Amino acid sequence: MALDWYLAVSALIFCIGAGGVLVRRNPLVVLLCLELMLNAANLALITFARMHGGEAGQIFALIVMVVAACEVTVGLGLLVAISRRNLPIDVDKLHELNG
Repeated sequence: MALDWYLAVSALIFCIGAGGVLVRRNPLVVLLCLELMLNAANLALITFARMHGGEAGQIFALIVMVVAACEVTVGLGLLVAISRRNLPIDVDKLHELNG
């Protein structure tokens, strides 16, 4: 299978994720769409690593996976804090989270 197909799939997944981030108002769905975007970046990084024959893209993909795990942890922690305070769980209505 040609490497161009992997890049096309990566671009399609990234566009779906970007569209979800821009359109959706539920913060949980926004987090899932961000995960789609990060996975698309991982696919592109590994494709470029395979194209050039190095391991640097795979190392960067592992770093992106660590960043994605941290992002999910912080995001879900914020969602739990918001829901405990009975604040509206809507991205447009959340202006600030007072400590």
